[in-house]
Amino acid sequence: MPALAFANPFHRPAGALDLNPLIRAMVIVSGTVMTALSLYAISRALLGYTPDLPHLRNVAVAVHVTTVLPCVPLGLYLLLAPKGTPMHKQLGKLWVALMVITATATLWIHGLGTFSWIHIFVPITYRAAWLIVSKARKGDIKGHRNEIVGLFLGALMIPGVWAFIGEGRLMNTMLFG
Repeated sequence: MPALAFANPFHRPAGALDLNPLIRAMVIVSGTVMTALSLYAISRALLGYTPDLPHLRNVAVAVHVTTVLPCVPLGLYLLLAPKGTPMHKQLGKLWVALMVITATATLWIHGLGTFSWIHIFVPITYRAAWLIVSKARKGDIKGHRNEIVGLFLGALMIPGVWAFIGEGRLMNTMLFG
């Protein structure tokens, strides 16, 4: 199979885990753009093109950023690559664990009990993580897929966009600094 064949929706017969063309396009575009923006922002920071980043002195922010950044390209890969393989299952478990750690870390960013609108994604992530695992174990592959796509596009991309456009946020500072 050619290296990028997994990106072609017509390379294998349709199955319960295959994404329809619109969802596939949304996953590819959002995941690719978010990964590219993240790499560019991190590069700017590492090369010293950003101001001081006091955000990273907060352990919760450091844990959150460390666990969320790999979720974007890993989630993109998992949604596009062949399903059901041992590698898919192991990487999928890693992705769900990273998403749960990411969500949990956000609870301590401003101190436990101080929440904003973006914290709505914490219980959404917990619920989706539970359903992703339970639906896969029950053999509800379509439900499993739908939960993963919803978590990727919803609880990962929406806060991700906010991280870049919200003034004063770490990724905004690193990108536009």
